[in-house]
Amino acid sequence: MTQGPATPLPTPKERRRLREAKSLTQAQVAATVGVTRETVRSWESGRTSPRGRKRVAYAKLLTELAGTPAPQPAPVQEPELVAVGAANTTPSVDLAKTTSPEPRPTERTPLKSAAEAFDALYTHCAPHLVRQTYLLTGRRTLARESVERAFQQAWQRWPEVAVDPDPAGWVRAAAYEYAMSPWHRMRPAHRHPDAPPADPDDRKLLDVLLSLPPAYRRTLLLYDGVGLDLPETAAETEASTPAAANRILHAREAVAEQLPDLAVPGQLHRRLTELAGAEKLDAPGSTLVRSGGEKRTRFWTRAAIAVTVLIIGATALTVRVAPTHYEPVPAPGAPISGVPPLTGPDRLTEGDLELRRQLRGELSGGPERLAPAAE
Repeated sequence: MTQGPATPLPTPKERRRLREAKSLTQAQVAATVGVTRETVRSWESGRTSPRGRKRVAYAKLLTELAGTPAPQPAPVQEPELVAVGAANTTPSVDLAKTTSPEPRPTERTPLKSAAEAFDALYTHCAPHLVRQTYLLTGRRTLARESVERAFQQAWQRWPEVAVDPDPAGWVRAAAYEYAMSPWHRMRPAHRHPDAPPADPDDRKLLDVLLSLPPAYRRTLLLYDGVGLDLPETAAETEASTPAAANRILHAREAVAEQLPDLAVPGQLHRRLTELAGAEKLDAPGSTLVRSGGEKRTRFWTRAAIAVTVLIIGATALTVRVAPTHYEPVPAPGAPISGVPPLTGPDRLTEGDLELRRQLRGELSGGPERLAPAAE
C-alpha cells in the first residue's frame, strides 16, 4: 500500500510553547491524543516523533491550540503497525492511570531541592511501577525490592537522572533489569512461589505471562500494558524495532492460544490493568528509600576502603618478609658446607654380642607345641 505524505508538525519547542500557552499539562494532552504522558514528553523534547493516526490527532490538537484551521492530510498508514503485522485499534493508556490514584505533579510546580524533586518522581511512579514489576516477576517481595533498588540507584545518580528527558523511563528500566536478573533463582526465598491471585482468571493470566520468555514478557508489558510506542519499547528493551515487533506478535499469539478472549490487543490491555490493580502492593516511603540508598552507599564505600587497606597491608607484609638478595643454586659436584658427615652404626659391645649369641641359640619358632593330656 502506498503511504501518504506525513502530516506537518511544528518544531518540538513550538509544541511545548503552544501547550504551555493554554496552561495545559502533558497528562491532559496525552489523554486527548490517546497516548501516555511520557510519549508527549518525548514528542516535545524531539527524541521521538508521532506517526500515523496519533500524528494526525496530535497535529489537529496543536492546530486548535494555535487557533488556525486544521489541514486535511491524505490517508496514512501507521508504520509501526505495518512492522508488527497487526493493528492496535485501542488508544495506548498508561497502566498507572487505572491502578494508582496518586495525583501527578504538574510541570509548572517549582521544586526547591533535589530531595523534593526525587520525592515527586517517587510519588508519581513508585505505586504503579510496583504493580508492573509484579506482572513481570509474579513475586510481590521481589517487585517491591526491585522498585526500591531502582530508586536508590536514581538517588545515587540524581544529577544524571534529573536532566534525563524521561526520568520515569530511567527508573522503570532499572527496576525491570533488577527484577529479571537470573541470579535471583539462587536465593533461598525464591525456591517457593508466591501465593497466586485469588481470582481464577487472574491466576490463569499471570501463569500465561510467566510462561513467556523474559524478553517477550517485558516487551508485551511495555507495549500492551504500559502503552509505550513501538520505537520506545524497542529502545527500552535494547532491541531493534523489527525484533520488538516480532516479540509482541509471538507473545500475543502465545497468550491468545491459551486465553482466546484476549486475542484483541485492547482486551489484553484491559485485563493487564485489572490484574495489576487487583494486587494491593504498597511501596515504602520516599524518605526511607533515600536513607536506605545513602546507607548502602556508605557501607560499600567503607567496604572498598577496608579492602584497599587490607591489600596495602598484605603487600607491605610481603615486601617485609621477602628475601633481600638472590642465593644462586650450587653447581653439580660442588662441595656443600654445613652438612654433618655421614655416620654408620657403632661397634657392638660385649653385652650386645652375648645377647645375640643367646638369641641365635634358642629356637626361632618359639616354645615347643603343647599337647593336651588327660588328668
